[in-house]
Amino acid sequence: MFDLEAYLARIGLSGHPSLRELHPAHATSIPFEGFDAHMGIAPALGSAELAAKLVGRRRGGYCYEQNLLLKAALQALGYQVEPYLARVMIGLAPGAVRPPTHLLLRVSGGPDGDEAEPGGLAGGAWHADVGFGSGTLLEPLPWGPGAEHEQAGWSFRVLERGPQWVLQTLEAGDWIDVYGFLPVPVPHVDIEMSNWWTATHPESSFVTGFLATRHWPDGRRLILSDWGELTMIERTAAETVRTPLRREQVPGLLAERLDLPGFELDAAGRITRPRG
Repeated sequence: MFDLEAYLARIGLSGHPSLRELHPAHATSIPFEGFDAHMGIAPALGSAELAAKLVGRRRGGYCYEQNLLLKAALQALGYQVEPYLARVMIGLAPGAVRPPTHLLLRVSGGPDGDEAEPGGLAGGAWHADVGFGSGTLLEPLPWGPGAEHEQAGWSFRVLERGPQWVLQTLEAGDWIDVYGFLPVPVPHVDIEMSNWWTATHPESSFVTGFLATRHWPDGRRLILSDWGELTMIERTAAETVRTPLRREQVPGLLAERLDLPGFELDAAGRITRPRG
């Protein structure tokens, strides 16, 4: 049985919150990090294992972990949830194709009473995603192509491009592709395969490097990454500040700024976690 009460306590809620309450609370309470893959471990994706790691041990996780934990909580609250795999498009060279290594959710239905809530789910469906590392949605979007939506200064939209739907965000006045996906739900075995590739393939950026992110309700983002130069990136919708780092600064910044204590560096300078 999924321990909904413990999960809600982890994100600062209680009772029977709606999707509109749950989504931003999760996105701003559980940091994004892919350190298991960086340490040579393929994360387990069962709901009990996810709860033990992200709730019990207060770790973060990457997209599969974040969104499958959200899925388990939403289902415990009475929502219908379907998973979809997407191909990340940020920084993609023209004509290049990446494997489908991102997970998002379609949420519909809901507990009794949602139809009375402003923006409730009765008769509709929503695009939920609390697991995009460089800047995830704070709030769910109406499902499918449509209008622009502003969230704490950040703007998002979904458009149709051939068979794909593409999530875009506004950057310096230009719409940038974030990820594209076929609007067809996938079975869990496909998610397991995608997770395995992301966590073990020698060309996966989560294996070769690391990315950790924290989001705040006012739209601030703090990113630590060595995808390229080792950098701390502090972002709002209006400003980006990049600070080059020394490798030995990373464990302290993870603990102090991202609420991810306990990580250390191994002899090669890679992030590791002490036993116990």
